[in-house]
Amino acid sequence: MTDTTPRPFRFGIVAAQAKDGEQWAETARQVEGLGYATLLIPDNLPGLAPFPALTAAAAATTTLTVGTYVLAAPYRSAPDVAWQASTLDLLSGNRFELGLGAGRPAAQPETEQLGRTFGTFGERLDQVEAALDATRERAPGLRVLLAGSGDQLLALAARRADTVALGLGPTAGEDELAGKVQRLRDLAGDRFGELELNVNLLAVGDETPPWLRQVVGLEVADLVALGSAAVLTGSLDQMAECLLRRRERLGISYVVTSAHFMSALAPLVQRLSGR
Repeated sequence: MTDTTPRPFRFGIVAAQAKDGEQWAETARQVEGLGYATLLIPDNLPGLAPFPALTAAAAATTTLTVGTYVLAAPYRSAPDVAWQASTLDLLSGNRFELGLGAGRPAAQPETEQLGRTFGTFGERLDQVEAALDATRERAPGLRVLLAGSGDQLLALAARRADTVALGLGPTAGEDELAGKVQRLRDLAGDRFGELELNVNLLAVGDETPPWLRQVVGLEVADLVALGSAAVLTGSLDQMAECLLRRRERLGISYVVTSAHFMSALAPLVQRLSGR
C-alpha cells in the first residue's frame, strides 16, 4: 500500500548580508529561535562566501540546518565542492544541506571574475552532476537539493536529488506551478514520492522591499494581480490554507523566503512546522 501521509512542512530563510560576524550570528540565532528549519545562503559575489558564512551560522546555533541556495556549479571544481561540503557537514554535526544549480544568467560575469569558464548549459549541467557525484562519494549521507526549471535539470533532480527547488518566473501562476510539478512527476516516476519539493516566496504580505522592486520591476500588488504563485498574501488563515492546499495537491512542503520577511512568515512557521 502506498503511504499517502503528507510530508511535514519545513520553512527556511535565505540571507546573504551582514555588517559583521556578530550580526550574522544573531541572524542565525533569530532564524533558529523563530522555529525555521534552515538558514540558506545564495551564491553570488556581492554576498557573503557561502561555506565560511554557513560554518559560522552553524557554530552560533544548536539545531538549525544550514544550506546553500544554490551553489553555481561553474564557480568551483567538483572536488572543491565535495571537500568544502563534507567539511562543513562534519563541523556542523551533519546540519548541512548542499544546494546545487547550473548558474543563473548573472553568474556568467561572476564566473569570469573567479577565473573560471561559464560554459554552455550542457557543460554546466555536467558540472552539477560531477559535483553531486564527488560530494556523495565523500559524504554519502548528505542531503542534496537541486534547483532548476527546464527538463534537463528536472530530469537530473528526478533521478538524483533529495529536494527539488522548483524554478519559476516571478509572474508564474498556480497553473504553471502545477505544470512544473506534473513534469517532475512524469520524469521521476516511482521515485516522485521520495522527493521533497521546495518553492521560494518572493514576498510574504503586502510590502514591496526595494530590492524586489529593483530586481523584478513590479510591486507586490502587481504580482498579486497577475496571480503570482511566488507571493503569499492575505490573513494568516488564508496563507495557511494556501500552503496546505499546495501540499495536498502538489506535494510542496518546503517553503523558503528572504530574511526581509522572516517576521512576516514566522506565524505560519509556528502554526505549520512539523505538521
